[in-house]
Amino acid sequence: MDMLNEIMGIPEHAKLFIEKSPAFSLPLGTPYLGMGSSYFSCLAFKYMGIDIYPETAAEYFYYLSGNSKLPMGALLSQSGKSSEALWCRDLFDKYIAVTNDRESPIALHPAVENVVDLYAGKEEYSSSKTYINTLLALFKGFGFDQAKKMARLSGNMEKYRKQGKELAEKVFEIMQHKNISGFYITGAGPNIATALQAALILSETTKLGFQGMSLGQYDHGPKETAANSIVIQVVSRGKEYERNKKTREMIRAAGADVFIVEEQDADEFESVLYNIIPFNFLGYYLADLLGIKETFVVGKKITEVE
Repeated sequence: MDMLNEIMGIPEHAKLFIEKSPAFSLPLGTPYLGMGSSYFSCLAFKYMGIDIYPETAAEYFYYLSGNSKLPMGALLSQSGKSSEALWCRDLFDKYIAVTNDRESPIALHPAVENVVDLYAGKEEYSSSKTYINTLLALFKGFGFDQAKKMARLSGNMEKYRKQGKELAEKVFEIMQHKNISGFYITGAGPNIATALQAALILSETTKLGFQGMSLGQYDHGPKETAANSIVIQVVSRGKEYERNKKTREMIRAAGADVFIVEEQDADEFESVLYNIIPFNFLGYYLADLLGIKETFVVGKKITEVE
């Protein structure tokens, strides 16, 4: 299965999760630990106001745990084998495991209270199906309705594919005529997670140094690199909508090429499900235009630290 087929499989596996996943609830007031995509998905819910404490598993293990145990936590690892998440298993009396593999080490530890199966199937390239299903699992576990979200997701894949392909062609064309000084993706609130995940996907697939960050953080310094940069704003109808517009106007005037990814008519919270998908297609098509054939060259998809 190639990368495009994995991306196109997002609705099928999202539906599988909704249909097969039993009722469950997720704990509040406790750490949610993961790396990469697993960590970013939790950040989205922090900025929705959900009472959780997302941390990267490595930093929690080394710097925050104090080698002491907490009564409850949540560990997220799409493979169930990421080293840093596994290190944290003994830091909780009980924990919820969110994973794509019920037979993985993160799901079989004695401290596991419940396993949330993502039902995302096999994935060999940058996270697409598993990221969406992790978001769906968190929506479900925190009591959000799933049906409306699924209908929009299923009906818009061709739109997202077209959007990602057109954006890839535009970015590639700019790169042929300019020496690009930086690639930035910005988001606000829950879509900070989208910006970080998008930068991860694009860096893995294109081998270019995409940086994801909050709109506010971009405004506090990186905007000075606007000339000859490419900035993609993840936009939603939330509290920073007007700031997005003003920043866009400012950096365009300073020489940046600015693009927008926005799911029209979606509320700010649910927009995290849709805004990420065009970036999956962007990564696929831009990598193709750049002649890049392999996603994981320096390392492997699953990070296992000695």
